[in-house]
Amino acid sequence: MSYSLIFPGQGSQSVGMGREIYEAFPVAKEIFEEADDSLSFNLTRLMFEGDEAELTLTKNAQPAIMTVSIAALRVLTDAMGAEISPVCMAGHSLGEYTALCASGVLDFADAVRLVRDRGTFMQEAVPAGAGGMAALIGASHDDAVKLCESVAVNGEVSPANFNCPGQVVISGLTEFVDKAIEGAKSFGIKRALKLSVSAPFHSQYMKPAAEKLRDEFAKISWKDSNFDIIANVDAKPVRSAKEIQSKLYAQTFSPVLWENSVSFMIDSLGVDSFYEIGAGEVLAGLVKKCRKGMNIFSASTPEKLEELRAKIGG
Repeated sequence: MSYSLIFPGQGSQSVGMGREIYEAFPVAKEIFEEADDSLSFNLTRLMFEGDEAELTLTKNAQPAIMTVSIAALRVLTDAMGAEISPVCMAGHSLGEYTALCASGVLDFADAVRLVRDRGTFMQEAVPAGAGGMAALIGASHDDAVKLCESVAVNGEVSPANFNCPGQVVISGLTEFVDKAIEGAKSFGIKRALKLSVSAPFHSQYMKPAAEKLRDEFAKISWKDSNFDIIANVDAKPVRSAKEIQSKLYAQTFSPVLWENSVSFMIDSLGVDSFYEIGAGEVLAGLVKKCRKGMNIFSASTPEKLEELRAKIGG
């Protein structure tokens, strides 16, 4: 069995996330407490008892999702004694930062602060309401590109996520996203749905956020990865700390090549199993649409983590 650990991105958050493992395992509780201490903010209370709208704010959702994933991984490896030996790791957008923490590139305290800063910088890059995103259902890669080019001469809207066959997310200035939604059917796209997000992520308008992030990169310690990390920006493996930072910088304003990443893991690395660690099952669903016949499993509860431990041994 050749498996990859995959980590979810923004959109997987929900009030109550991670509570079961927090209450069941001291090692998970330690991760939540470390997040609170590192952020000087009671993130745990927000996750367990807070307002969903506040939790969904980018600056809160990103560290929350990372915290649940890393806590779940520590339960698997420390509390349950599983010895992980994945062929590679990958994560969707924010999830790539989680993969870097999981693979030893970043300490958790640094990583959780970094993604809170990332969320803040991304939100600040564009005035509220000025940018947005939309999902194109039934769209090919070429359909999405042509649609965006038809309504935007200077990249005011562009593809942001190539998630799986027939699902592309576009991002940009609100008026151009709206024009793309109106024109989608003329390009043979079944549906175009406006997403409930507060900024045009993975578009050229995130470059100011990328510059601020690069400044933050210089303030923390980075190590080479213990495993191949499949980078969102080019769907290729990376281990070097220097190269990782370069790709993370570009990831901020470049499309997430998730479909390509899944294909690379299967076709070039021989991965036949994908184990999603953390809140939700979004990535499991995308992998299923990318390639049939894969073993796919999502784990964030004590019971699911125990099942996963049995699958990987240890």
